[in-house]
Amino acid sequence: MKAFLKSGILTEGGQIIGAKTGTPQGGILSPLLANIALSILDEHFAEAWESWGNGVSRHYRRSKGLPTYRLARYADDFVVMVAGTKEHAEALRDDVAAVLLPMGLRLSEEKTTIVHIDEGFDFLGFRIQRQVKRGSSKRFVYTWPAKKALASITAKVKMITRMGTHHPLTTLLRRLNLALAGWTNYFKHGVSKATFGYLGHYTWFRVLKWLRRKHRRAKYKAIWRRYLRERWWPAEEGVVLFNPDAVPVTRYRYRGVNIASPWDERIKAMASVA
Repeated sequence: MKAFLKSGILTEGGQIIGAKTGTPQGGILSPLLANIALSILDEHFAEAWESWGNGVSRHYRRSKGLPTYRLARYADDFVVMVAGTKEHAEALRDDVAAVLLPMGLRLSEEKTTIVHIDEGFDFLGFRIQRQVKRGSSKRFVYTWPAKKALASITAKVKMITRMGTHHPLTTLLRRLNLALAGWTNYFKHGVSKATFGYLGHYTWFRVLKWLRRKHRRAKYKAIWRRYLRERWWPAEEGVVLFNPDAVPVTRYRYRGVNIASPWDERIKAMASVA
């Protein structure tokens, strides 16, 4: 592990830059160290949740004006959901800072915010917010791709479609399909249908613009006959542009505490027996 920390950063030019502190962004060691260091935070919140017992006890706490809270974490990104007041959330933020202090960690002032669920927040690329359902007076919590996540994939599509026109269309489509399939597979479990539709139209226009650059003297009708005869969708030699709008969107079924976690007592018992 020490060798990883001192290995430095390899640039695109082939030069190695020494690193005095921290780990390189995107390195394989970063999430491992984050999970090891932040396990103390998982244990802290798990103990608090178990001490409140069943749902009746938690409901009793809320009826007395006391907060209840849960932690959701992935590597070094985490969110604490609080059923209480803003003052409770602020006190909990100080509690989290105190738990992390012995590990030599501190909360980022820029990234640490306290918001109401009606205001919404971004977490792991998703925008999570409670809104009134269209056509009714009921409010539900919705998750959809965040603006930053959409901007990242559109920037990638733009970068790919800027490639030289000396390549065949199949090369362009394969690169686009790989990026689009991975992105839509990640966000298909949210309210993403409208976003997928926009992404599909954006990519279609970028590919069409690339074809116009490739065949500057050709008329649009000739381009259509050669590349867009498959329902107006770009294709060549059996390779068809991936259509994000065709990806089915399915929501995860809420399973609550039935989802296994490292802090489940049953898993701990099985590990101790083994």
